[in-house]
Amino acid sequence: MSDSKRYEKLLQRYRNGDIDRRTFIKMLGFAGLAAGVAGGPMGWMTRQAMAAKPDQVRFDGWGGVVSEAFRKHAFEPYQKATGIEVVDGTFGNADEYLARVRSSQPGAFNIAHLSGVFDYARYHNFDLTSELNEKNIPNLDLVIPRLQEPLRKVTNGSLSAVPYDYGTTGIAYNRKYISDEEAQEKGARLLLEEKYKDRIGGWDEWKTRIWYGALQTGQDPNDIQDPEAMWEAVREHRGLVRKYWSSGSELMSLLAEEEIYATEAWSGRMVALREQGHDIGYMDPPGGLGWQECLFVMRGSPMEACEELLNFMLEPEVAIAVAEGQGYPPALDPQKVDLGDKIPDLPAFDPSGKLDGLNFFDPAYWNSKEQEWSETWGRVKRGY
Repeated sequence: MSDSKRYEKLLQRYRNGDIDRRTFIKMLGFAGLAAGVAGGPMGWMTRQAMAAKPDQVRFDGWGGVVSEAFRKHAFEPYQKATGIEVVDGTFGNADEYLARVRSSQPGAFNIAHLSGVFDYARYHNFDLTSELNEKNIPNLDLVIPRLQEPLRKVTNGSLSAVPYDYGTTGIAYNRKYISDEEAQEKGARLLLEEKYKDRIGGWDEWKTRIWYGALQTGQDPNDIQDPEAMWEAVREHRGLVRKYWSSGSELMSLLAEEEIYATEAWSGRMVALREQGHDIGYMDPPGGLGWQECLFVMRGSPMEACEELLNFMLEPEVAIAVAEGQGYPPALDPQKVDLGDKIPDLPAFDPSGKLDGLNFFDPAYWNSKEQEWSETWGRVKRGY
């Protein structure tokens, strides 16, 4: 049997339901390594692995269930197919990570799981962007166009990253103490309820603090007309907060252990908490915050190795497995790809692929405010 036939037979078994996704990914990795599969997601990688390649690619992400999903469903099969090790690091604070990248030598960091067009623009402004050879990433054709367009606008039509998933930063609440009806009625102002003082949390990130301060004062976060009112809401929230969290794992721990009853939260992390048996409600208030995440390739990285990893990660079978593992819809266009049964039930999923119902940071507006507002948030956080 030819290599391509082996792959086609394995893929057909998976699509017929004869093997589950975990088995498929595992067998796919072994098949690519042993046989040099000529077709499918492994073929190009295995052929390219015959040429000179680096021993490893570094990938940095958000840790927790997200990193676990990447490791299990993408990195391990890729390593088996190519012999290239994926060394994955984690970060919880995007600003601190950017500082690490900027102080390093080119090539020390390769791919990062960045959040939003805002970060993409920041990295470009610091001359950290690369230029992907899109011919080496054919699966990019399956990605929702609206997620690609804002990235291309920043880098004059080219890409330094591929969109990979999207979600929302909405409000999570413990149903033991807060009803769905109360959460829906109060929306963003639930986080300003005096009766939940010392049981409220919040993300320790200036953009989110300001976005929700704007919502709580009835303003458009991308066009704040009354900054004093917004900052007063941020200060009011600070007076009620038990703890600001700085990572997804900390967010989940605070809710699971009932240290806090309500907080802004990332949609996918709430899926993980529910799967662990916690009765956590989740809602996107009017004007709530949508975001996309991208796989960003740094200037100075081994481009061919990075491009083949990105292409593999966009392979539908792989991207769907990662999405189900981390709880965020993939960037794949549901009008082009059958995403299965679980993903349509995830928070923030848009079956149309147009994402018209989500509100995103305006990168030009927020980048212009970064220095002033981040410094002000630092003072507010310290109680000034």
